[in-house]
Amino acid sequence: MAKKVKFAGVNSIKFNRQFKDDISCYEYLASVKWADENFECRKCKYTKFYKGKKPFSRRCLKCKYDESPTAGTMFDKCKFSLLIAFHIVFKISTKKKGMSSLELSHEFELRQPTCWEFKWKVQQAMQSSKQHPLTGEVHIDEFFIGGPEEQKRGRSKGNKRLVVLALEKVKDGVGRAYAQIIEHASAEEFEPFFKNYINIKANVITDEWVGYSPLKKEYKNLKQIPSNDGKNFPDLHIHIMNLKGWLRGIHHHCSKERLQGYLDEYHYRYNRRNNMDTIFHNLIEKMVMNNPKRIGDKE
Repeated sequence: MAKKVKFAGVNSIKFNRQFKDDISCYEYLASVKWADENFECRKCKYTKFYKGKKPFSRRCLKCKYDESPTAGTMFDKCKFSLLIAFHIVFKISTKKKGMSSLELSHEFELRQPTCWEFKWKVQQAMQSSKQHPLTGEVHIDEFFIGGPEEQKRGRSKGNKRLVVLALEKVKDGVGRAYAQIIEHASAEEFEPFFKNYINIKANVITDEWVGYSPLKKEYKNLKQIPSNDGKNFPDLHIHIMNLKGWLRGIHHHCSKERLQGYLDEYHYRYNRRNNMDTIFHNLIEKMVMNNPKRIGDKE
């Protein structure tokens, strides 16, 4: 199989030219899943194959299992065509504010719950790899988010969730940022977030909340200063306002079960805002390599 050229950019005309039908999408998935002819049978682990019966599938030379490019990926058993799935991934990843399940439902003439469930898979793929912790000067704060879920009609009280946010200060302003739901503003809750997203040598700055103090034992450069009603952390508070505004304007808030998915979606785009050429291909790669989880599944 010839090596497939990676799609680059955010131009919808270019996208439509490359992905004309399901076959072109299967071909692209196959080039990602079996890059450099790297094949291992999902059934018996044998590495030799020949052409399968399905579009761009591979049949194991040993056990004869015919594996589709979608098998074991987040595109497996999709309730609509692979072409539409690619379009949805493209829209969510490349549009500045993404798209709600209601917008996707109208554009692609699908049921909203169907779009809602597929979007959850996309959001799972947008989770951070935790391989690039924040460095340099890092500001941290926590805040509340709450309200009804985007799938549900009307106005309901909803459940507020506490979120901790960290962003990286760079020469030209703000670099990357990460956010995570926590149960309490305590050192016990903060510590896993710090370990996942912040380099141990970073110059961490927080407000004077006591929950951060015990972390100074490990994060030697952690400094606490008065918040001064947010005036000492202007970039953090602008980021929080933008995030809340995005949730209100696009999704009308979300449930506590799926809030982390929206936080991951927002920051997936935010952290790649200066590298949009590869955002679609990167997300396809992550959806090929990851298996989807359902709400309630254990980590």
